[in-house]
Amino acid sequence: MTETSLTIGELSSRSGVAPSALRYYERLGLIRAARTGGNQRRYDRAELRRVAFIRISQQVGVSLEEIRTALASLPESRTPTKADWAALSARWRGRLDERIAFLERLRDDLSGCIGCGCLSLRRCRLYNPDDELAAEGAGPRLLLPPGLA
Repeated sequence: MTETSLTIGELSSRSGVAPSALRYYERLGLIRAARTGGNQRRYDRAELRRVAFIRISQQVGVSLEEIRTALASLPESRTPTKADWAALSARWRGRLDERIAFLERLRDDLSGCIGCGCLSLRRCRLYNPDDELAAEGAGPRLLLPPGLA
């Protein structure tokens, strides 16, 4: 613990993440806290970057389990460097590019659906007469890419 360590309230205020979520992230091993003699949490300032990474990753649809795996690749004995973070993000680049392409297709498909008024059911990407696609599994089978459907 250093003089620059943060209380849970300070980390919450600086990161925009509720204290309950920070405690949850700690339970999952996503962030780490030291304890005072009175058992209060103290976070190293470097944890701010980890919390920011968690928030941004969740915003783009990355699961907490995937985030945990990625954060586990960072060094524990020192504050991660710019190079450490760059290596981590490089491992996700392909997955993020696939997600971006999927979101663009979804945006374009939904824009067409909103404008069509479902007057052309033969071409509709959402139309599933008699729930024929149920045999293929749950979820929006026509919109999700094969690995996600």
